[in-house]
Amino acid sequence: MLDVPDVRYARGGGVAVAYQVIGSGPRELVFVPFLSNLMWLWQLPALRRFLERLAAETRLTLVNPRGMGLSDRPRSVSLEGWMDDIKAVLDLSPAEDDAIADATLGFVRGEAPRTIPDSVLATLLFTDLVGSTHRAAELGDRAWRDVLERHHAAVRREVARFRGAVIDTAGDGFFCRFGPARAIACAREIVAAAPELGLAVRAGVHTGECELALEKLVGLSVVIGARVAGEAAAGEVLVSRTVKDLVAGSGLAFEDRGERELKGVPGAWRLYAVAAE
Repeated sequence: MLDVPDVRYARGGGVAVAYQVIGSGPRELVFVPFLSNLMWLWQLPALRRFLERLAAETRLTLVNPRGMGLSDRPRSVSLEGWMDDIKAVLDLSPAEDDAIADATLGFVRGEAPRTIPDSVLATLLFTDLVGSTHRAAELGDRAWRDVLERHHAAVRREVARFRGAVIDTAGDGFFCRFGPARAIACAREIVAAAPELGLAVRAGVHTGECELALEKLVGLSVVIGARVAGEAAAGEVLVSRTVKDLVAGSGLAFEDRGERELKGVPGAWRLYAVAAE
């Protein structure tokens, strides 16, 4: 059985279009699963077997056109836009194969290989303390350092418990990587535990494709995740629409917080607060 294929992104008309490529048969086949996202296709045994059979005889490309699944959701969607998305994916996909083939050939010849950036689809969790400067002034340096160390230790315990990974820390905030449902569960625990230390935490969760650079995650998705966290109120966990769609059926409830303009990120982004249990 095939593993879940990596999700890649093509850029068409300023819109990020998600796609997957599997198989290496002589014929090209494009499959557009309307009203579903690419990751969920592989969770349905019958559909998974169907896709594996197709990939055994073809080079199968799965596409989420704009407005669907893991792709961007512009304000307006048209049939022409969907066709542009499919063309953008097909144009990029052979180019990627050519780059890989050229790099392999160069290696055989003893030439320096070309750099092909690695990327990965990841769910990102950002946490941040609210009002930390005021709280530090109240406690004094030594007491504040003790509280901060206890908070950091608690965050790391929760991240480990939910099988996440701490990617980076900045000041009193954390940047972590998870699966979507586990990221939300971890964020809720971190937010709920903070008042015991006299602290308030806000958190943001976003899923997107990130580039790997020296074991770090970088790219626009990282910026979006940080901006989502910045929009959260004290004690609140905000998620992007992508995350909400990915955890559909998990039993989690959300409250619509409307569209927000995220600093440095094009377009408007609809955000959702994780509802209390």
